[in-house]
Amino acid sequence: MEKVNVGIVGTGIYLPEGIMTAKEISDKTNGVWAEQAVIEKLGIKEKRIPTKLPQDGSQEMGALAALDALKNTGLDPKEIDVILSVTEEWKEYPLTTSALYVQDRIGAINAWGIDVQNRCCTTVSAMKMAKDMLVADDEINVVLVVGGYRNGDFVDYSDPKMSMMYDLGAGGGAIILKKNYGKNLLLGSHMIGDGSLARTAGVEIGGQCHPFTKDNLDEGMKSLRLLDADRMKARLKEVSMVNWYKCIDESLRKSNYERKDIGFLDILHMKRSGHMAMLAELGLKEEQSIYLENYGHIGQIDQMLSLHLALQTGQVKDGTVVCMLAAGIGYVWAANIIKWG
Repeated sequence: MEKVNVGIVGTGIYLPEGIMTAKEISDKTNGVWAEQAVIEKLGIKEKRIPTKLPQDGSQEMGALAALDALKNTGLDPKEIDVILSVTEEWKEYPLTTSALYVQDRIGAINAWGIDVQNRCCTTVSAMKMAKDMLVADDEINVVLVVGGYRNGDFVDYSDPKMSMMYDLGAGGGAIILKKNYGKNLLLGSHMIGDGSLARTAGVEIGGQCHPFTKDNLDEGMKSLRLLDADRMKARLKEVSMVNWYKCIDESLRKSNYERKDIGFLDILHMKRSGHMAMLAELGLKEEQSIYLENYGHIGQIDQMLSLHLALQTGQVKDGTVVCMLAAGIGYVWAANIIKWG
C-alpha cells in the first residue's frame, strides 16, 4: 500500500496596524533598557501590537489569517475537515471555543474543530497532530491549523525580570495541510516536555488560585511573570539548548536528513545573540533564516509568519529543507522538517 504523505497547501497571516518601537519599549522600562540595547540585545526594532477591536481580538486575528490563507490558496472552505486552533487562552471571551469561531467566520461548514495549547510551541505541535490525523483517518483530507496571539497585553515593562517578554507582539496565522498533496511535505517531528517548569512562568492573577478582586484588577492585567525565576533560569541553562538540538536532530533523523541538509531555519523570535548562536551551530548563514526584529515574538504565530515571509522573499523555494523550531513555557521544545516543492 502506498504511504500517505501530508503537504502544506499554503499559509495566511494577519498583522495588526499598531506598532511599538524600540524607543517606546525603552521608555516603558523607565530607562532601565536603553533604546539601543532593546535593538541590539533584545533584538526588537519594532513590534506589532493590537490597537482596536474587534479585528485585533485573538480569535478574530486567527479568522482573518484563515481568510488570507483561503485567498492565497484558492481552497474552498467547505473542503476543510478539521480546524486545530492554536489561539491563546487570552481571547475575546473566556471559555469560548476558538476553532469553532473560525469555522463559522470562514464558512467551513463541514469541519469540526478543537482548541489545542502548547504556548509558543503550539503551531509545531498542532502540525504534528494534523499530520497524524490525516494519516490515521480515511475521512480526514484537509486540516487547518490557525490561531491568534496577543499575550503582550499582560507584560509589565517596569518589571526588569520580564525583559525576556518585552518582545511579545500580536497577530494571527494559518497553515493548511492536505493528505497526499504530493509537495511541500511535512516530514519528521520531535517534541520534548519538562513539566518541572510547568508553573515557573504565567499570569499570576486572575485564575482560581489568585482570582481578580476590586483591589488587584490593575495589577492583575499586568501580571505575566516569572513565578519561580531562579528555578526556571537554572533549569533552562542546563537543558534548553540540549533539548532544542535533540529536537532538531531527531526530526531530521525521522526525515532521513542531516543538519547539513537544512536550507532554512524557521525559528521563533529570541534575543539576537541566541539567534546568531543557533545559526552558527547549525552552519547556516543569516540569509537562511528570518530574524523577526520588525515584528516581535508573536508566540506560536512566529513559525507561520517566518515561512510566509520566506516564501515571499524566495528564501524558501522548490527543494528547500525547512526546519521549524519552537519552545514554549511549560516547558516544551519542538521541531519539524518540511521539504518544500
